[in-house]
Amino acid sequence: MSPSKYTQSAQLETRLVDFAVRIVRLCRSLPNDFAGIHFGKQMLRSGSSPALHYGEARGAESDKDFRHKCSIALKELRETYINLKIVNQSGIYSGAQLLDILDENNQLISIFVKTVRTMDDRIANSKLDRAK
Repeated sequence: MSPSKYTQSAQLETRLVDFAVRIVRLCRSLPNDFAGIHFGKQMLRSGSSPALHYGEARGAESDKDFRHKCSIALKELRETYINLKIVNQSGIYSGAQLLDILDENNQLISIFVKTVRTMDDRIANSKLDRAK
């Protein structure tokens, strides 16, 4: 692995960990009512999961394994994004902090969409190369 790829991987992992920490802090600040507890638990699970899945992906045994783990992280990021939108639009919690987290969530989704597509291309090209 080239140094720049390692740096990109490490930087993405750091962003995902930072995102998970922000989700933890947000969930702690939600109201202690039924809605706050419900969405807090949902977001805590889905918002911390991408960092864990990406950590596993970095140790993947194959391109397919890496792609699969990244696609799970992407699903969790999308779930978190919807939960954040619900929390924002319902008025459970609002403010600049939430908008910043939504923006970071959206950026991470974009990164993982690109990653999964790149892996799909790599896997398809690998199959074509083996067929030659």
